[in-house]
Amino acid sequence: MKSLLHNDWQTILAPNFATEEFNSLATFLQIEREKYNIFPPKAEVFNAFNLTDFEKTRVVILGQDPYHELHQAQGLSFSVAPGIKIPPSLRNIYQELSTDLGIQPVEHGNLTTWGQQGVLLLNSVLTVREGQSNSHRHHGWEEITDAAIKALSDKPQPVVFILWGKPAQMKQKLIDESQNLVITSPHPSPLSAYRGFFGSKPFSQTNAYLIAHGQQPIDWHLPA
Repeated sequence: MKSLLHNDWQTILAPNFATEEFNSLATFLQIEREKYNIFPPKAEVFNAFNLTDFEKTRVVILGQDPYHELHQAQGLSFSVAPGIKIPPSLRNIYQELSTDLGIQPVEHGNLTTWGQQGVLLLNSVLTVREGQSNSHRHHGWEEITDAAIKALSDKPQPVVFILWGKPAQMKQKLIDESQNLVITSPHPSPLSAYRGFFGSKPFSQTNAYLIAHGQQPIDWHLPA
């Protein structure tokens, strides 16, 4: 499975791929795929890492686990493939983007262009069983993604970590806040967005921080 990783992340995460925990995860996933529909497809599990090199990562948007309905998950947190109905959480992200920066929502949910600019669209858990949110939690993915977060926190150049909701905010302890920016708010889900996600201005905060530290801001516009 680690052969599906194609860039500098392979070196960063190599120690984690050499553990018994990873071997157990690989065995678990093999058994799961024989019994159930597992998302995203195997070839897309590491899409977030493959799309956004470690060296180029400037921002992390951390999700929980992949969308669990057919055809939704594409290996990028909050993103769905072109032609797939925009999930409610992503619609709320677009609403906040419009309020924050005046960027009008697009009619698709593909966030790939953010990843190409250095926004790592990472989930804490990289696979899920169809129809069962959190079904692959605590089976070994967290060791991989925690290692990624720690490595990014230790980069010489500061990184912005956007943590929406309590599961993402539990990762805050992995981040050195003396040399990185952590932005937290409630999750953009319809169940919680009105408790402080709306009006939190994560996109303008991110760009202001990047500019202040001599980096290019993110162009949050998505192609129509």
